[in-house]
Amino acid sequence: MRVNLKALGCRLNEAELESWARQFQREGYRIVGDTEEADLIVLNSCAVTQEAVRKSRHLIRRTARENPKAKVVLSGCYATLNREEAENLGVDLVVTNEHKAQLIDIAKKELDLPVMPAFSTDPGESALFRLGRQRAFVKVQDGCRYRCTFCIVTVARGEERSRTIDEIVAEIAELHAQGVQEAVLTGVHLGGYGSDLGLGLDQLIRALLERTDIPRLRLGSLEPWDLPESFSELFENPRFMPHLHLPLQSGSDSVLRRMARRCKTADFARLVEQLRKDVPDINITTDVIVGFPGETEAEWEESLTFIEGIGFGHIHIFAYSPRSGTKAAGMPGHIPAEIKKARSRALHEVSEKQKRKTFERFLGREFPVLWETEHSAPNQPLEAFGYTPNYLRVAVRAEPGESLTNRITTVRLTAVADPGDHVLAEAVSDCSPSPPSKR
Repeated sequence: MRVNLKALGCRLNEAELESWARQFQREGYRIVGDTEEADLIVLNSCAVTQEAVRKSRHLIRRTARENPKAKVVLSGCYATLNREEAENLGVDLVVTNEHKAQLIDIAKKELDLPVMPAFSTDPGESALFRLGRQRAFVKVQDGCRYRCTFCIVTVARGEERSRTIDEIVAEIAELHAQGVQEAVLTGVHLGGYGSDLGLGLDQLIRALLERTDIPRLRLGSLEPWDLPESFSELFENPRFMPHLHLPLQSGSDSVLRRMARRCKTADFARLVEQLRKDVPDINITTDVIVGFPGETEAEWEESLTFIEGIGFGHIHIFAYSPRSGTKAAGMPGHIPAEIKKARSRALHEVSEKQKRKTFERFLGREFPVLWETEHSAPNQPLEAFGYTPNYLRVAVRAEPGESLTNRITTVRLTAVADPGDHVLAEAVSDCSPSPPSKR
């Protein structure tokens, strides 16, 4: 039986998708990348913004058009928050977040899927590669204890729950044995890992570095207030990637108070300054919400000035979208769409300048790069694309007949590409053999 899996939204959704793919493979099902080939389609939906809700609905309808004969299972935050609406879109089964860990068992029972023990094996090659990915997103916890006034995800995901260190070590060791070179730890509140186990995120990271041999370990989004003072010491291990995504959300303290954020701008600035002092090559990226309810012109200018002063490697920009069930949705002073668009455009200009400045800072330097994809434009040589340890996107010309995908090689960064979204590089040497042999 052929299974196609798709996810919208956060890295946590991707991590869950990858976990389902591995479980399907173990039970004898075949993962396929084309919707039209599948007998069963599993969709992991998103509801973080109204736009995400719209995209989730669109994905469901498009899937039904592309393969009306396939059975469709829907899970994720949209399915959890809008279950009745989702069921009316024609899916065969809805599995809410509360039960998504048992999704495959529920689907087998409710949809009468065939049992396939004759084909059941531990996958010799990671299901990731069949999904067209190289980095593995590994879910280490779910849920969040905080209630930022704009966030619906805490409602959809529930209370904090952490996986044990032994479980995570075993999963990453298995991924590495299957040829995966980089694991990214993810969670709704990643910095809250272990709050229910009497552990901390730093203990998990140390255990993974000590008990696995995966070449690269990276973190997903991490709240700035969750970093202990000694956190920078972890980056002394070259396998722990020097990149942190620290959501700022606003550069105005009065807006941050309305958001119920736990970090003031002065605290954020001190944290970034210390990180850059302790880890000179670190790349700090962030999230910013534009047009939060009541955001005055003065607050917007204050926020923009603060962001310009910090300087980020990349900024994910979100125009505020009211979500029913959140405190912010009922706040006064919602910002007109045209103002949010204008402010978003201004911030995009700042973000592009800061990204280019970050790229330029590292020109002439040599870095190991994990190559993830290869692309050839018409009448252009084949190029490989990948990321440095500090998450700079890099392109290098690939030699004819030789694939770099999922290999780590050293390059010298030479120039910023014309679009400004990546760096051009030249090969220096091969710093790693082919990925670990598969079982």
